[in-house]
Amino acid sequence: MKVAIVGAGWAGLAAAVTAVKAGHDAIVFEAAHAIGGRARALNGILPDGSPVVLDNGQHILIGAYTDTLQLMREVGLKPEALMLRQALSMPFVDGSGLQTPDWAAHWPAPLDALAAICTARGWTLRDRWSLLSAATGWQLRRFRCAPQVSVQDLCAAVSPRVQQELIEPLCVSALNTPAAQASGQVFLRVLKDALFGIRGGSNLLLPTTDLSTLFPHAAVQALVNSGRGALRTACRVEALRWQAPHWLVNHEAFDAVIWATSASNSAAALMDSAGAAPDSIANTLRAWSATTAALRFEAIATVYAFGPEARLPRPMLALRCTPEMPAQFVFDRGQLGGPSGLLAFVVSASQGSRDDIQTQVLAQAAHQLQSLNLGPLQLVQTVVEKRATFACTPGLQRPPQRIAPGLLAAGDYVQGPYPATLEGAVRSGIAAAGSLP
Repeated sequence: MKVAIVGAGWAGLAAAVTAVKAGHDAIVFEAAHAIGGRARALNGILPDGSPVVLDNGQHILIGAYTDTLQLMREVGLKPEALMLRQALSMPFVDGSGLQTPDWAAHWPAPLDALAAICTARGWTLRDRWSLLSAATGWQLRRFRCAPQVSVQDLCAAVSPRVQQELIEPLCVSALNTPAAQASGQVFLRVLKDALFGIRGGSNLLLPTTDLSTLFPHAAVQALVNSGRGALRTACRVEALRWQAPHWLVNHEAFDAVIWATSASNSAAALMDSAGAAPDSIANTLRAWSATTAALRFEAIATVYAFGPEARLPRPMLALRCTPEMPAQFVFDRGQLGGPSGLLAFVVSASQGSRDDIQTQVLAQAAHQLQSLNLGPLQLVQTVVEKRATFACTPGLQRPPQRIAPGLLAAGDYVQGPYPATLEGAVRSGIAAAGSLP
C-alpha cells in the first residue's frame, strides 16, 4: 500500500517505521522544518554566549517502555548507550524519600520496589505499611478500579507523607494531571507495568543525548535506507479529501492515511475535511473531531538555568512542590551529556505565565538547593508546552484509532491504556500501522 503519514512526531515516525517493515510505502508529511513533535531538540545559548543543545521538555523513560525501546533497536540505536539507567529513585536534596538500595537494584519486580519502600528515608513504619497495604489491594483487584475513581480516591488510605513525597510527584509526572483530577485506572496501569511487570520495569531511563537523536533522526534514516520511506519537511497538508477508493493528500492519491499530528490540529483538520466528503464519511469525521476537540490539556514547563558551580549529588532530584514553588524535579544536564553547570527544572501541570514560572522556579532553587552551594543560577531558557498532554481525568472518552475507512489516527491522546507519554505515542503509531490491510 501507499500510505501517507501526517506528522513526524514520535507517533508518526513509529507508524512509518512499522508500515515500511510490513512492506508498505510510507511518505511522512511534516509542516515544520524540525522533526520529533513535542519531544525534540532545541538550540539555546548559555549566559557566556556558548551554543547549547536543549530539549523542548525534559523527558524520563522507564524500563517498562518496551515498545519504545524495541523500536529504537529496530532503527539501529542502542538504548543502553543513549540513556542512563538507574533503579527507581526519587530522593530529595536532604536524602529522604524513595530510593532503591544498590543491593536490590537487580532484584525481579516487584521485590526491587518493595526494597525501596522498606528502606525509604524519613518514612515511618505507618507510612510504609499504608503504601504496602494499598499496593496489595490494587494487585488483588488486578489493578482495576471504577472509571470515576481519581488517583486521590485510590490512595485515600495512604499516609499524607507518602502521598506528598511519592503519589503526587509520580502521578503528575506520569499523567501530567494532579492526583485529585487524575484517572485512577490509568495510574494503576502505569504502576502495574512499572512496578509489577518485567525485571527493571521501574528503572528510570534518563536520556544522555538530545531527544531528536534519541529516536526521530534514526527513524528517518531507517525510512530512507529502506527504499520504501520518505520524509517531506516544511510540507503542510492543506487538503485531505476522499475520492474513492483513495484519500487525496494535497491532491496526491494514497491507499491509506495515518493522521499523527497533535489532538487540536487533528480535530480542526479533519473537521475541515468533512465539508467536502460524502455524508457517510463526513459524519464519522465530524464525530471523531468532536470527541477530540473536547479533550482538555495540561501544560509542562521546563526551566533551564546555569551556574558555573552547579552540580547535583545525583543526575535527578525530587523537589518539594507547592503553588509558590512549582517544580517537581530537577535534572543535572551536566551528568546527562550536557555542559557542566546546566540544570533543568520540570514543572508538570504548570499554570501561570512564563515569567511567573521562571521567577518562582529560580526562587525555589535558591531555597531548596541552598545546602548544595550551587552558587547563583542564571536563567538560560524557559520552554512552555501549553498543550503538552491531555488532562488524563477519570472516565475520559478518548477518540478511537479508526476514523473512517483507510483513515487512522496515531498519537498519545488516542484510545489506549497509557497516558500522554512517549510510550503511549509509540504504541499508538505501531498499532495504527499494524491495522493497515
